[in-house]
Amino acid sequence: MFLNMTILVALLLAALWTVMTRSLLRCAIGLAFTSALVAVAMFRLNSPVAAVFELSVCAGLISVLFISTITLTQPITREEMTEYVKERVKRFWYLPFIVVAAGIGLSLLHIQINLTLPAPEAQTNVRSMMWNVRQLDLLGQVIILLTGVFGIIVLFKEAEKK
Repeated sequence: MFLNMTILVALLLAALWTVMTRSLLRCAIGLAFTSALVAVAMFRLNSPVAAVFELSVCAGLISVLFISTITLTQPITREEMTEYVKERVKRFWYLPFIVVAAGIGLSLLHIQINLTLPAPEAQTNVRSMMWNVRQLDLLGQVIILLTGVFGIIVLFKEAEKK
């Protein structure tokens, strides 16, 4: 119980640091750390397959894509940023009012949703589940990882040309 609470507190702190930091690179690293902590929590909750996917795709591939994109982009000046923010505020000034009105409207609705989950299978061996039951998921994950790797290679090739 103490370990679970420690993981959850660390997860909360990592998520807050990710959202509150001003550096995009630190934000991407914080996202990877947050995803890794989510994977640890999933392992602790006896969901090893979900934890493996979370760790490999979210903490691995997505973070690598974010970090490589951040390093390939040019930083903008403070004046450009303030001009961009002013223009966005002019264009979307009404959105907070719509979100508040939608939140109030949804809180007044009383809809009963009865969701039932199927009974979990008694599959305890992750290796046999991944190779015998979830081959299509494994193939999809491999395709996603290879797509990310090839995308990064193409980005770096274009950056070398410029």
